[in-house]
Amino acid sequence: MECANPLLAGIDQVQYRLSAFKAKAKEFYFQVLLSKYSCPECGRELTMTGTSECSCSAGHVIDPTLAFQQSDCCGQRLVRKIQHYACTGCGRTVPSRFIFDEQIFDAEYFRTRMQEHRIRAQRKREEVRRLLAENRSGEWLLDEQPDLEVVPGLVEALDGFIESDQAETTGFISESWDQYDFGAYRSHLLAGLGWSPVLFSELIPLAGDARQDRIWRFMTLLFMDQAREIDLSQHGQDLLVRRVSHEAD
Repeated sequence: MECANPLLAGIDQVQYRLSAFKAKAKEFYFQVLLSKYSCPECGRELTMTGTSECSCSAGHVIDPTLAFQQSDCCGQRLVRKIQHYACTGCGRTVPSRFIFDEQIFDAEYFRTRMQEHRIRAQRKREEVRRLLAENRSGEWLLDEQPDLEVVPGLVEALDGFIESDQAETTGFISESWDQYDFGAYRSHLLAGLGWSPVLFSELIPLAGDARQDRIWRFMTLLFMDQAREIDLSQHGQDLLVRRVSHEAD
């Protein structure tokens, strides 16, 4: 489809040339930067092969940031963190000279975190199945025809319930649910959750009605658990609420 705006007609060609120029600038930058370094193992010339990764013709692969760069703050060697480098002296974040415009990615860390998340999720599913099995009612085998007259007043109570004003009950339920604000409860819960697990009973209420607020907090946590914002697990007679780190995703 031809672009109607003449200013955007050649945008693809511009983007292609910018991308090509960026690739050449990146290659030239690393050629100049690595020209004063050599492989610590064999002394051969180094070539960038990945994000903060270079290798020589002999096949030795090193992290040039760790091998050749020191921190400006303390003059100490650097240590590789999850997505940045830090000074081993004071812990301050140090930008790497051997990264052009990328961000380092510790694949092993995220792989481990995902494995831990899957293990927790599996344990949670097993715990839910166990709790359901323990609380399941046994089979009720009818050995005779049910008789409502066995319970005094039951028939009259059922008749009165059927003849009651359903509109009033429906209105009460509708009015109650109209007051539930999922967004407000979600924001309130996230603001009160740190990175340490918290018991459900210790969460600060939002509404004045304690019983209603407890129900709405629990419902909001269920939705957040399904969205993988938090992790719910049984803790005795209480629930343990743990905020999920996005790094694990």
